[in-house]
Amino acid sequence: MERKLRYRRASSWEYDLILREAEKYGELRHHFFAVVEGKFRDVYAVNETVWAEIEGMPLKPYAYGTFVGTIKVDKNLVEKFYPNVEFFYFVDVMKNYAVLTPKAGFLFTTGKDVPRSGVRRYDWQGTKKLVIYDENGIILGIGRINPKSGRKFILNVTDIGEFLRRKR
Repeated sequence: MERKLRYRRASSWEYDLILREAEKYGELRHHFFAVVEGKFRDVYAVNETVWAEIEGMPLKPYAYGTFVGTIKVDKNLVEKFYPNVEFFYFVDVMKNYAVLTPKAGFLFTTGKDVPRSGVRRYDWQGTKKLVIYDENGIILGIGRINPKSGRKFILNVTDIGEFLRRKR
């Protein structure tokens, strides 16, 4: 049985979920999001001009804009926005981030965890997740801080190399 996809602007509730997630790291710079509803609710950052064109099309595209995450219901039956790496290109990250050394950055993008010695600097304020950067300011992924461990100080949640490592 084929499910029909539904395309629409993000509701005020969904926008609030996105905004709350962004505020854990800094300030959201983009304010127009659209949702594709299927099995999950996929969220896209969309240009308003592009959106106006899409609304006028008789045939709707499968995806549009930049995929920034998914809204799901967690195990406690609470709706939550789960961002992907690209989401952080739309956020001015000012807290909850880490900058890695070149060797640690390579390890991280190959799916490995990072030791404390591989972290140049970090800012951790509350949430366990951190946005991971290399020394040049390029986003490498999302990690989870493990402050009690020196060997696995930042655990890899997702990274930019994950797509290449996926089994097809």
